[in-house]
Amino acid sequence: MPRSGATAKAGSKATPKDDKAQAASRREQRRLLHQDLSRTQLLDAAEEVFGEKGFHDTTLKEVAELAEFSVGSVYSFFENKDDLFLNVFLRRGAEFLPGMEAVVNGPGTPLETLHALVDFQIGFFRLHPHFGRLYLRSASSSQPGAETPESPDLVANYQEAMTSQADLFARGQKAKQLRDGDPVVLGRLFTGLIVAYQSLDPAVVSDDDTGERLSLDAFHEIIDGAFRR
Repeated sequence: MPRSGATAKAGSKATPKDDKAQAASRREQRRLLHQDLSRTQLLDAAEEVFGEKGFHDTTLKEVAELAEFSVGSVYSFFENKDDLFLNVFLRRGAEFLPGMEAVVNGPGTPLETLHALVDFQIGFFRLHPHFGRLYLRSASSSQPGAETPESPDLVANYQEAMTSQADLFARGQKAKQLRDGDPVVLGRLFTGLIVAYQSLDPAVVSDDDTGERLSLDAFHEIIDGAFRR
């Protein structure tokens, strides 16, 4: 004989109460999706305006107009201009760091990984040129720059990136592939070269398709000459 519990379960039907709960859940999902899309639109607009004008010369009105929102709508998602500016950095950092870690911990020799890291970092800013311009306004090879918002999270992100690079240099030295020297210093020098290349990369700093001023292949040769043992 079938168990009574199994029979009851098989014969059960959704009640009006269940239907209402499901409809409410779908409405909540749509509401959250709309919120996420709206927040993304504002961050995209902010990234573009901040990248072009910097923090001090940008107004929330300009950001709101570009995103086709009211200024009041901005305050539904962010406390003020400082909070919006910080979240532009945090959003891209949340994408950049996992990608960087995947490269650093991926297959290949330390020298191959160093070159892969060049491609990743330059490619990331070419994919997000407005953020690239914004980052270059605050870039530094030793610490977050003057226009970087003050945030323990950003400092931690920066230190994590620098530590990953130093660890890569240490591995390369152990494998006798990368030059001797303090891995932290070498990592900072590497960052400085990347920033210098990006600061003159037309794909990041220019709206005109003028081509590379120095080819990526040529830059790889410079990296190889600077750091190969």
